[in-house]
Amino acid sequence: MTQPALDLLIATLEDIRNTRDRLPRASKAILGRLNSIAAVPSRETGAPTKKQPSPNSDNKMLLLEAVRERVRVCEKCPHLVRSRTQTVFGVGNPDADLMFIGEAPGADEDAQGEPFVGRAGQLLTKIIKAMNLTREEVYIANILKCRPDTPPGAFGNRPPTPAEMQTCRPYLVEQIDIIEPKVLVALGAVAVEGLLGMRATMRELRGRWHSYNGIPLMITYHPAYLLRNQSLSEKRKVWEDMLQVLERLGRPITERQRNYFL
Repeated sequence: MTQPALDLLIATLEDIRNTRDRLPRASKAILGRLNSIAAVPSRETGAPTKKQPSPNSDNKMLLLEAVRERVRVCEKCPHLVRSRTQTVFGVGNPDADLMFIGEAPGADEDAQGEPFVGRAGQLLTKIIKAMNLTREEVYIANILKCRPDTPPGAFGNRPPTPAEMQTCRPYLVEQIDIIEPKVLVALGAVAVEGLLGMRATMRELRGRWHSYNGIPLMITYHPAYLLRNQSLSEKRKVWEDMLQVLERLGRPITERQRNYFL
């Protein structure tokens, strides 16, 4: 990012901060400026891709904040705009080597504005800790940034539709492009469909390496599946997948970790 563009981005974000308490959403002028500054070139555009110098952590935070603001005011799915409490962008280290990708926010995430904070999120946090990492060291995001709507009086969460995922996917692509993780982990078949556009069973997908635009991709079960299925063998499969992730990241693995069960 050039210095003039960076200066303009900083000024724009300051405008957003100063007007946030007075306006229900960012002005069209601010959004136009953010769109022109922060639209990180996507690998999906078909344009020749040339490796650019990785922005430093401060620049990454600014770029992510610009995308977050566009997500916050997004109205591409009117039915989700009507039902959501707030958007759920992502959380973690903008310089993370490891990025986890889920499918969509649930009720807890919609209420708190952070991905994976419910029961499934607590299990994911346990997995991350068992890897000798913290949530602050990795990055966590979903395909969808809004909770999928449910009929009045219905309980639980519904999976996102292919159309919803296709609409929201560019935001995730921008997050990945900015963060530049060394390894991606897709949690569940729905996340795989949203990320890669392919449908397959978890039996076919998990336990081996895939690739997303040259980034190693490990596919494993969603933590919610493990909460429904308390089989030790299924939990062990997820942990074996995480051991492969640690090996790919070049992190040391203790004997205790090798023998660990979730």
